[in-house]
Amino acid sequence: MKQKTMLTLLILMSVTLFASAPAVAKDAPKDNPFFQARTTPFQAPPFDKIKQEHFLPAFREGIRREQAEIDAIANSRRKPTFANTIAAMDHSGLFLSDVSSVFYALLGAETSDDLQAIARDLSPLLSAHQDNISLNPKLFSRVQAVYDQRQKLPLTPEESFLLENTYKGFIRSGARLDDARKARLREINRQLSLLALKFGQQMLAETNSSRIVIDSPDGLAGLPESVRAMGADTAKALGLEGQWAFTTQVPSMTPFLQYSARRDLREQLHRAYFMRGDRDNDNDNKEIVRQITGLRAERARLLGYPTYAHFVLEERMAKDPATVMTFLQKLWAPALERAGQEAAEMQAIIDREQGGFQLASWDWWHYAEKLRQEKYAFDDALLRPYFALENVKKGIFTLCEKLYGLQFTPLADIPLYHPEVQVYEVKESDGAHVGLLYMDFHPRPGKRGGAWSGGFRRSYHEKGKRVAPLSTIVCNFTRPAAGAPSLLSIDEVTTFFHEFGHALNTLFSSGVYRGRSIPRDAVELPSQIMENWALEPELLALYAKHYQTGETIPTALVEKLRAASLFNQGFETVEYLAASFLDMAWHTLKGGEAIDVRSFERGAMNALGLIPAIEPRYRTTYFNHMISGYAAGYYSYIWSGVLDRDAYEAFKEKGLFDRSTAKLFRDNILAKLGTEDALELYKRFRGAEPKIEPLLRSRGLLKE
Repeated sequence: MKQKTMLTLLILMSVTLFASAPAVAKDAPKDNPFFQARTTPFQAPPFDKIKQEHFLPAFREGIRREQAEIDAIANSRRKPTFANTIAAMDHSGLFLSDVSSVFYALLGAETSDDLQAIARDLSPLLSAHQDNISLNPKLFSRVQAVYDQRQKLPLTPEESFLLENTYKGFIRSGARLDDARKARLREINRQLSLLALKFGQQMLAETNSSRIVIDSPDGLAGLPESVRAMGADTAKALGLEGQWAFTTQVPSMTPFLQYSARRDLREQLHRAYFMRGDRDNDNDNKEIVRQITGLRAERARLLGYPTYAHFVLEERMAKDPATVMTFLQKLWAPALERAGQEAAEMQAIIDREQGGFQLASWDWWHYAEKLRQEKYAFDDALLRPYFALENVKKGIFTLCEKLYGLQFTPLADIPLYHPEVQVYEVKESDGAHVGLLYMDFHPRPGKRGGAWSGGFRRSYHEKGKRVAPLSTIVCNFTRPAAGAPSLLSIDEVTTFFHEFGHALNTLFSSGVYRGRSIPRDAVELPSQIMENWALEPELLALYAKHYQTGETIPTALVEKLRAASLFNQGFETVEYLAASFLDMAWHTLKGGEAIDVRSFERGAMNALGLIPAIEPRYRTTYFNHMISGYAAGYYSYIWSGVLDRDAYEAFKEKGLFDRSTAKLFRDNILAKLGTEDALELYKRFRGAEPKIEPLLRSRGLLKE
């Protein structure tokens, strides 16, 4: 799904290539399933047999095998060619990818202290292994020999793109550095891999320990019965029978902030959320961030770049920090103006109620909900009964059938890593196999926050035949409560559509090679365009059914929903942009500065003129995107927003379910992204470069 530049990130989103059963070493443990041929349907991971003690031996064997494969390529006496060098490298490391995809999926979705300990042991091993490949002078010499003759080679567009990115990858990994600087680069990479892992583990610990517990009904004032029931269920799961608990997981926190009449408790819960990693305790992340950003800046300087942002953005559609900052500033002014208007309207309600206080960040959700009810006469509690999780899933399946002719068949014989996981076989309209889709919907103590899509295996071609993908969607949606099914908020509905778009990108990918390179600022196009269908009346009529009566969502409610589509967009855009600016501020540092994290954040936000009642969507100490994969790249969501809104205009022009437009999008974007230049692929689909106006219009930021 996403482009990687460090081994840890590569492994986090790695591909599992099960098509070729791994050769069994002579001394291979007979009870270790990673060393055995796959007998599961579709060669899926045998989670029923995998134990934690299997991982380290399998990782060590995977490293050994890939190093042997790389050595064979580097030491070959044959003249370097695309086939014996670039394609051979692309096909190396299958066993290691097999192991890593399973391990890192569990580390994100079903972790434990033991798995985290294994990850800490693995991090320096994998970092050193990647450096052994990227800093191998003989290997680079062969890659450069192929690259130098690229104009004379009869390569396909995908092969040319792979060759270009392979060569650049070596340069950007330090292949041209002298021995002393290579040694320092190795040490930086080792430290960064450990620090990123520690950041994530401490963030999970902070999230799991951040909550409020209410022991009296007085603390429940204003909460709908469904929210009270959710709090009681959470408390019961924590061993606090007879009380109510609300956590900093969004499905628990947001409804409480929306409806609670207890301002003191709203403040407690929101502070618990935005102070994660910044409490000067054992899980404090401030020093880790200072070290990570300092090491990244040093790494960039070693490689000849002014800042880490310059290094990262060279490979993105934006190309440089100046372009990103100009783009963000273009959106910031109108978004801030709109957010200011929203804040003034909420303050008016507070004053009218004689609240006697100024709007604060823990008040925003509460008074936004009041304002929404005042303006549009409905609230989130009225909508949820029409968005039962199973109905939303059926709605997405229906959309995919209408656009692409897909069929989804539930499978009961696939081993699972947790009983809640669902698996479907995805087929073409003619019954041809496309791939498998795993879905994991609800929060657990062992699952990190947020939502993401990945894969146990990415598609590629072997001996002229496509190896089918195993795609995953992992979310943290509202759990069933009080005898009702899981009833989703509008945000959760759009998140489901979003992650399904990533899954379609994985399922439809037609690349011959594994080494697909998608610019981070294009990777959200497949996901974000799916969000556009979620609340379209034509699709709502097909899936938004009341979970008790089966009644289709009333037309009047749909009209109110559409009328409110621009509601709170100032806040949502500003909190997102503030985090994007914060990410860029950290990664345009030269390095070596003495940084106080809190002061740095305040300075960055004050320079923007951020409204005091709005916190950035992510503060530094829990900004996992900035640490794990979106460094100098969090802006990518709204950059991709320009693409997705412009792309969706094509469907609005031809029809929301137009098969010919969907085929163009599938053939040029979903199937090809990462195999050719992203902008060229987009123009092939749309016939022109994307325009920013549809994005501004969709957020109410365009002055007509």
